[in-house]
Amino acid sequence: MSDAGYETDSIGTTSTSLASSVRDYVFENGRRYHRANPQNILNMGTGTGMWAINIGDQYSSANILGVDLSPIQPIWVPPNVKFIVDDVESPWLTLKITSIIYTLGTCRHLKPGGWMETQEIHHRSSCHDGSMPLDHPVAQYWGLVSDGLASLGVNSDATLLLADMMRDAGFINVTTRIFHVPIGRWPKNKVLKMAGLYWRAILLDGAQPIAPLGPLTRGLKWSREQLEVRLVEVRKAYMHEWVHSHMPLYIIYGQKPEEGMGMGTGMAGYE
Repeated sequence: MSDAGYETDSIGTTSTSLASSVRDYVFENGRRYHRANPQNILNMGTGTGMWAINIGDQYSSANILGVDLSPIQPIWVPPNVKFIVDDVESPWLTLKITSIIYTLGTCRHLKPGGWMETQEIHHRSSCHDGSMPLDHPVAQYWGLVSDGLASLGVNSDATLLLADMMRDAGFINVTTRIFHVPIGRWPKNKVLKMAGLYWRAILLDGAQPIAPLGPLTRGLKWSREQLEVRLVEVRKAYMHEWVHSHMPLYIIYGQKPEEGMGMGTGMAGYE
């Protein structure tokens, strides 16, 4: 991890042939991007809708559809952006074929050559300099949450399986990038310091809703009193600035094969 900015982890590379679209790049501000001219973009789990709105401004000829369970999106949006309240895990009855799906979905809803991207935090706190011991309350807390979810039949490490799931679904050119999101204000870099401040606030706000709703009470059979005592300790531990902890953010994207290419496992590329 570099304090100058986010760095991606290198996982390894396995490659066969590269489709021409994979080499179709544009460069802006020193960074490389895939060239795209999408017609329809689906943003599942759109939240506040800011990503969908920004993309709608950037691609004025594309139709952007944001879907979320909560109606928290703004009313005034670009004319090519639409939001609906729905459960993406329910059958998709009216969805049109799309160019880009911005989260994990199914390959059949993409047009040939379209792209899908998913962004998931792996909720395991870690550090790069040994400042978080294994018995630190935050590390123990997430271990307990994982154990509780496992007892309920939920794999808390499912994020690590997403790339292979995409390949199994038929996607090619699957790429994984990992960014480390700091917890707290310990980074010297101003952007990372602000990101860490926001992420810690989210974790603090979510500490009580996450634990009582299943993992510790139903999963590990903890009493309410046990839970509240542990959460007091965890909240205090989140404020330890001497602990340089972070959580990995996995950004994984892949492409549906063009017609005639088949639905094999394709090329697995990592940046």
